[in-house]
Amino acid sequence: MRFSRRSILALSMFILLGALVFAAQRYETQRAVPGLAADSVEISVTNGGDRGPGTLREALFLAAATKGKASIAIKVPKISLASALPPIVNSQGGITIAAQQPGTEIDARALQGKAVFDVAGANIAIEGLTIRNCDGAAVLLRAARFRLQGMTLEGCDVGVDVAENASDILIERNRFTNNRLGIRFAASSRNSVVVRNDFTGQKDAGIWAVRSKPDLRGAAIGVRDNRFTKNKIGIVAANVSMLAERNDLLDSADAALHLIGSGAVMRGNRISRGAAMGIIAENARAAIIDNNELDHLGAYGIMVKTSANTLVRGNRVHSCGYGMAFVLGDAQGPSTAVDNTIIEPRFNGIDVVGDSPILRRNNVLRPRALALHVTDFDAPDGRKVKSKPFLDNNTFGAAAGTVATAPKAPPRAAVATQ
Repeated sequence: MRFSRRSILALSMFILLGALVFAAQRYETQRAVPGLAADSVEISVTNGGDRGPGTLREALFLAAATKGKASIAIKVPKISLASALPPIVNSQGGITIAAQQPGTEIDARALQGKAVFDVAGANIAIEGLTIRNCDGAAVLLRAARFRLQGMTLEGCDVGVDVAENASDILIERNRFTNNRLGIRFAASSRNSVVVRNDFTGQKDAGIWAVRSKPDLRGAAIGVRDNRFTKNKIGIVAANVSMLAERNDLLDSADAALHLIGSGAVMRGNRISRGAAMGIIAENARAAIIDNNELDHLGAYGIMVKTSANTLVRGNRVHSCGYGMAFVLGDAQGPSTAVDNTIIEPRFNGIDVVGDSPILRRNNVLRPRALALHVTDFDAPDGRKVKSKPFLDNNTFGAAAGTVATAPKAPPRAAVATQ
């Protein structure tokens, strides 16, 4: 049977078109079905329920099966969860979860202590959501390379709970409101930054970074340019390396900054108002309190208690109840206060109680009581702990004096509890 040239050409075109259709269908299948080779997959959440097609739960399962990068776009105004979501994992490319409209809310009241997002895989980002009413953590983080941006975390036990193995974290421009703890770090965290967030009304602390023993890995958490307002304590750093700088801490109930153990540097922060302390260094070792401004605090601007080798340098304290205090320090590793300025304390400028700090080039101006008050400490067992400060080139105002009798008991320092 003979075919004309025209027939052969038509048959060839038909075969070519069929091949193109097959290739296009295969490409669409690969792009839409997780588990097949694809550079990225986009998954939409269009159902605000707990289970079923189009829900966040289904989207997380689909994203987990994707070999490339997955993007989950939440397109509903509210998601009500009835049970815990699966852990967030991805084999290769990572996952971005983002709200597509302002104010998209996840209501977690039914989870009974479980985390809303359990971030168990690397390269995860969550953006733009509001999470409310979680008895557990809004975000439990136990992986590397995580980003949280533009979120509101409200009424939770912990906003972001960072496990010991997490690293390379960016927590930026989020609002933490009326939680027990805003962010909790279990240890120091390499390449991790908390920046430009707002912490308001945390019941225990805005940031809680507490470890029973010193963390010797030397990876300081960066905490900078945040605003803390009306929290019980702004930041607690205990044996976790942290550099906190340029933060505003306002109206703290117990203390703005509470340092315990090793690894803390507090630099260039502004601390204002509040009935209790500004900065407390308690049982601290080699802490640095540098170039902070403290004003209108009800008690001490800075208290260094039972600490060693702590440097208090270049701070400006004005219009507080008291300026600074050094209490029961380590005589073998004395703390140092240098180049600090204290203006118009309502009571004493510098109190030294059973301690022997180095006081150099400090200025106490216009105190209403004593510029420098040095007294020994009578221990409960009958021992007397002598105070022997080393004084070098300080400037004390007209009310300056040193007395040997015990003053009124200063307000008790806040104790960090969880």
